Amino acid sequence: MKEKEKKTLKPSPWERLYNGLIKENPTFVLMLGMCPTLAVTTSAVNGLGMGVSTLAVLMMSNLLISLLRKVIPDRVRMPAYIVIVASFVTIVDLLMQAYARPLYASLGLYIPLIVVNCIILGRAEAYASKNGPVLSLFDGIGMGLGFTVALTIIGAFRELLGTGCVFGFRVLPDAYEPVALMVMAPGAFFVLACLTALQNKFKARRAPAVPEKFCTGNCASCLDAGCHIGTRERSEEKKEKASGADGKEDAGA
Repeated sequence: MKEKEKKTLKPSPWERLYNGLIKENPTFVLMLGMCPTLAVTTSAVNGLGMGVSTLAVLMMSNLLISLLRKVIPDRVRMPAYIVIVASFVTIVDLLMQAYARPLYASLGLYIPLIVVNCIILGRAEAYASKNGPVLSLFDGIGMGLGFTVALTIIGAFRELLGTGCVFGFRVLPDAYEPVALMVMAPGAFFVLACLTALQNKFKARRAPAVPEKFCTGNCASCLDAGCHIGTRERSEEKKEKASGADGKEDAGA
């Protein structure tokens, strides 16, 4: 059984993809990158565009930082990471400005702000600087895909409820009355909270059942250190025994 657990926990490219998509999803599990998540997900297209941009930066920065991890001095590693990330963000920014003008205009300032996205700097410090280039590359892909999927889902829900469309295509009938709140800031919090609650519910179902503990009433022989009632009962019983022993000694004297 232990050998099987070790095999499943062994780092691999597919484990890195699963980790970023499901196990440690940066949006629904780690709650990172909330600024672009709540600000740009007014539509599915915006969420997809922001996610793909972050995916590209994550993938390339993780790979380059991993390749240079033994060259970069430890004292200047964070400034070096920021320079590397900023270089890739500039490339993505110029490419979007040249080939995706409507999306670039819609995302606006949030493309340059990828430089200070805590997901990218966090993966660079926590993983890419300590692991090989292949695993670091797939770690960036997994985290980027998890971020992209999360932003696209949130944007799709907000666009569906706020306009009746998804990716610009009419989904709900014309008689549907759009909820304008969904394309505003409060709608982003509401949709994120609902999706996170759904994910937690499914995770709780898949979690192994923990056997319930029943109180036998015999606090003197209870071994549950976390039981506050039993702990209090045992301390009072010790005090009574100690006071009784002191009384006997006084009487003997």
